[in-house]
Amino acid sequence: MAVSATRVASCGRLPFLHNSQFSASTWRFQCKKLNYRSKGLVLSAQYSQAQELFSSSRFQDSLQKLPKLVEDIVQTSINTGPRGAIRLAQGVQAVVGVGGEWLSDVSKSTNSSAALPSQLQLGLLSPVYLRKLFERMGATYIKLGQFIASAPTLFPKEYVEEFQKCFDKAPVVPFQEIQVILREELGRPIDSVYEYIDTTPLASASIAQVHGARLKGSQEDVVIKVLKPGIEDILVADMNFVYVVARILEFLNPELTRTSLVGIVKDIRESMLEEVDFYKEAANIESFRRYLEEMGLTRQATAPKVYQYCSSKRVLTMERLYGVPLTDLDSISSLVPSPETSLITALNVWFGSLLACDTFHADVHAGNLWLLRDGRIGFLDFGIVGRISPRTWAAMEVFLTSMATQEYESMASALIEMGATNKDVDARTFAKDLEKIFSSIQDLDTEIVIATARGTNTNATAVSANLLVDERQMNALFLDVLRVSESYGLRFPREFALLMKQLLYFDRYTRLLAPNMNMLQDQRITIASNRRSSSSYRDGSD
Repeated sequence: MAVSATRVASCGRLPFLHNSQFSASTWRFQCKKLNYRSKGLVLSAQYSQAQELFSSSRFQDSLQKLPKLVEDIVQTSINTGPRGAIRLAQGVQAVVGVGGEWLSDVSKSTNSSAALPSQLQLGLLSPVYLRKLFERMGATYIKLGQFIASAPTLFPKEYVEEFQKCFDKAPVVPFQEIQVILREELGRPIDSVYEYIDTTPLASASIAQVHGARLKGSQEDVVIKVLKPGIEDILVADMNFVYVVARILEFLNPELTRTSLVGIVKDIRESMLEEVDFYKEAANIESFRRYLEEMGLTRQATAPKVYQYCSSKRVLTMERLYGVPLTDLDSISSLVPSPETSLITALNVWFGSLLACDTFHADVHAGNLWLLRDGRIGFLDFGIVGRISPRTWAAMEVFLTSMATQEYESMASALIEMGATNKDVDARTFAKDLEKIFSSIQDLDTEIVIATARGTNTNATAVSANLLVDERQMNALFLDVLRVSESYGLRFPREFALLMKQLLYFDRYTRLLAPNMNMLQDQRITIASNRRSSSSYRDGSD
């Protein structure tokens, strides 16, 4: 496999934020720190707070909540069942393994004259050893590690940087184990369904593995997404354990309830469990394909066809699409005369799905959004989707427009409308705080690096390295908005975070494919509330 790399520098402004300068340097991130940074979560209670707990009504409140906490823990333990004990044993084994590495490193260090490094002094709580422990614990903790890596305002810098390694390629499951799952799920011989299966996976993620194949009879090229063995039991046991820990932490320190810790854990648990049910992913794909059909968009975009007769809860067989990710500028330029037009199509199709479709694609990174050989936009992998209400979208539209025009009072009003709160919010003061956050984006330097790998047996372009930008800084900006909003008592629906994440992805594609385009103000992009009418959408997309 030959690897080619191209460095692209885009000078200009963010499509929806003015006065943002970009410069390119070398194969590394060079980003200035945001001026306006949050201090993150503080998980320690001072002695005076503890004193107050036992000398006031808070102690009585805690006693009243104790039976509910015990009931919740017992019920969660029952739901977890024997798999909880198995995961506990695996956890102990992982701790012993990583602990052994730590002891070995300590021994080597003590034999030298140098002082013991700080990461060794922290033991298994140091960034390096905690990351290794998460990796040994498997899929659930790898995903939690990815969450830490994406939340620089919630966790210390050293942990955020170390847990970036959790985004690396997941270990490959031997094909013999994949065959066992295929036989169990298909209920018939594998060779009666597939003419051929490539034993080398196309991709291996934390919960699933993907193999290329060819159907028997029709000879159609397909991909088979197979759930890794035992992953569902692992997720249930792990997330139930994390949920119990979160409940206990909130009980011991009521201040943590303001961070919605238990709510965050619930969201992560629900999201992960949806990802391991391929019936749901198949339904998401079919819903999106119906949307494209009803809107007359099948010539502009597509999603892979699902072959229901050889799909199940743990196996998903789909049409194989050939194309290149939206970060491969060289290949895109060879496929279409105007990369900017392709980006506009992708934006219009995605924005249109927000209300015209049952769900919207909530993971449009470069591996899941391709330009196909025939010029259409291909939407892949519907494991993570979002649902948005008309009320939330109406407020979101105002928010997006305000971002483009830097009208912070309108932005504040939109966020107040979108967020749930039980108290009055001073919109003007809130607007000033938002202005401080967004003005910090002017100090954001970034570099766009494209790397593609072309296989020797096909003309398809695989994603060997994604669009490299300092995602930590962009996440910091977004999380600062959430943090400041929460300081005013606002709590946003989950779809708000999902929408903002996708807009950051599209922002990056815009910098590369159409650096002079303002994503939220360009008249060719339909963002306004005409999703409820298919005819108006067709008019806007032509």
